[in-house]
Amino acid sequence: MKTFYLVRHAKSSWDSSDLKDVERPLNERGLKDAPFMAKLMRSKGVQPDLIVTSPAIRALTTAAYFKNELGVEGEDFWVRDEIYEAMSVTIVDLINRLPESCNTVLIFGHNPTFTSVANMFSDKYIDNIPTCGVVCIQSKAMTWPEVTGNNSEVAGVFYPKESFGY
Repeated sequence: MKTFYLVRHAKSSWDSSDLKDVERPLNERGLKDAPFMAKLMRSKGVQPDLIVTSPAIRALTTAAYFKNELGVEGEDFWVRDEIYEAMSVTIVDLINRLPESCNTVLIFGHNPTFTSVANMFSDKYIDNIPTCGVVCIQSKAMTWPEVTGNNSEVAGVFYPKESFGY
């Protein structure tokens, strides 16, 4: 069984118009939500084999909180440029190319793509993954290339303000 989590970055700051979008940091709320959600995932027993993140500062910072809280080693923390401004098909392709040695992976990125990808695996429409929202998707597939919407489903949705299992 393969499990992956789509994690939208925590709330980012728009305070500096001089920064490029990829350079925007987390704002005050994001700096509270990211460690809170990382602790929530730890309390639920999440033990990732790998974290894969967008290079955007807001995603990297969010992922770093999860990395530290969940005890992920440096070599199991990957930055992938293709996640930033990705289309849904790019994220699904990334999922299908994950290392077979990994069974549980956290992927950090952006909307609207992550909401679109989550809906590919859900029988209940997800309107929007809010900032620092986490969607857990479990697959019956034994290998990553076999992971599809036909053999996988949303097993839980977790937001800073509310969380619920399916």
